[in-house]
Amino acid sequence: MESSDYSPFAALSEIALTINSLQDPGEVLERVLRVAVETLDAERGFVLLHRPEDDELFEVRAQFNIAADHLGEIMRISTSVVREVLDSGEPILVFETENDGRYGSSESIVIEKIQSIACVPLKRKEKQIGAIYLDSVTRRGRFTPVHLPFLSAVANQAAVALENAELYQSLRDENRRLRSEVQRMHGFEGIIGQSAAMREVFETMTQVLDTSATVMLTGESGTGKELVARALHYNGERRDKPFIAVFCGSIPESLLESELFGHKKGSFTGATADKRGLFEAANGGTIFLDEVSELSARMQTSLLRVLQEGEIKRVGEETIRKIDVRVLSATNRPLKELIAEGDFREDLYYRLNTIEITLPPLRQRRSDVVLLADHFLERFATGSRDYVKRFTIDAQTALKSYPWPGNVRELENTIERAVVLAKGETIDAADLRLPKDIDALPYAPGLPLKEMERRFVLQTMEANDGNVTATAEALGVSRRWLHYRLKEWESPDE
Repeated sequence: MESSDYSPFAALSEIALTINSLQDPGEVLERVLRVAVETLDAERGFVLLHRPEDDELFEVRAQFNIAADHLGEIMRISTSVVREVLDSGEPILVFETENDGRYGSSESIVIEKIQSIACVPLKRKEKQIGAIYLDSVTRRGRFTPVHLPFLSAVANQAAVALENAELYQSLRDENRRLRSEVQRMHGFEGIIGQSAAMREVFETMTQVLDTSATVMLTGESGTGKELVARALHYNGERRDKPFIAVFCGSIPESLLESELFGHKKGSFTGATADKRGLFEAANGGTIFLDEVSELSARMQTSLLRVLQEGEIKRVGEETIRKIDVRVLSATNRPLKELIAEGDFREDLYYRLNTIEITLPPLRQRRSDVVLLADHFLERFATGSRDYVKRFTIDAQTALKSYPWPGNVRELENTIERAVVLAKGETIDAADLRLPKDIDALPYAPGLPLKEMERRFVLQTMEANDGNVTATAEALGVSRRWLHYRLKEWESPDE
């Protein structure tokens, strides 16, 4: 092995960084061992630690340049040295084994041709927890007394780094256990949140699970309305029946009635066979009408009849079909304003809105942001990216500081992108690529809701280079709604 470029100071600095950057105990030990080996120009090494179930027994937790099938032999050869260190709590340096009266006569050391040995104890609060062992087989005098202070410092820092990593792992395991317990208690898998705002949502969801009452989910785009709708269905009494989601803004009005209620063969051009609609397909189960505010006046009247009578008629036929469907709906637009403007039926609003659940925007539940980010990190850091483990402190601060105009959907996309961009096991603030001009975001005290909507939509258009389809998809609205708003905002100044 060539002389290492590490100086003792540089080595200790790297170990200090290890304390702050690694949270996996095994990785901490491997990094510390590698730094120690390279700094002292050793050839091999391993780290011993107490077995969790028995303080009297030790096991190898990290090794360097020792083949797995040769590790047992090295352990046997080094037993006398390691045992003395573990018993005495003092380091041992052997400069030239053949001239050392303590170990020079050891047949195993002679056979293995070990020339130099260094072994230092690992202590935690004066308690012996293990040892670091290094040796050399090609050159005498590899280690000298000058190395003892460095090795002792390495051992002390390694113990601190290990304790920090074990504490972090324990906290993370406890966090996962608590998260699983929260989900078990509420039964809403995939909905992450422990903030007061989300606990209120969970409580309301629990109260309406086993009813057939209509539920309207309100809140900004990206807050997870469909996720809540699915949770209401799959945790309720209709869980074994169909769940069908319909995005009302994505189906042309000319086809929507046929899609929802079905049609009779020959009732219009292209109706080559009888077809049942989505309400019939959902019979006994749940239908989720996303962006219900996009329904035309004609479709609002048809939907009201379904809710009032519990029956539908296919397009082109007179047969009345009874159905039993729970209707959940969602909107990110203020329906009461649409009612006042004559764009939405008030009687339909009250039929849909027996129970209203308002999902809070992410900026109002900041205590959930890192929790959600960890959840998405676990989802995306898989396969070839499974080495990405955690967020740095700076990244966590950035996550909690950003206002998340796109809510949970934006956070999810941000974490997926960051996992791809991360160069190592940590995601830093730069990997998040959050907009730097926070003040330019559309939320400011005192702004009317319509002005905030205008600013946000136009900003999203700019981010998508004026592409209407991409902008509508990012906002979770229909192209028709977006065209309508853009036309409304047109002025000679813009």
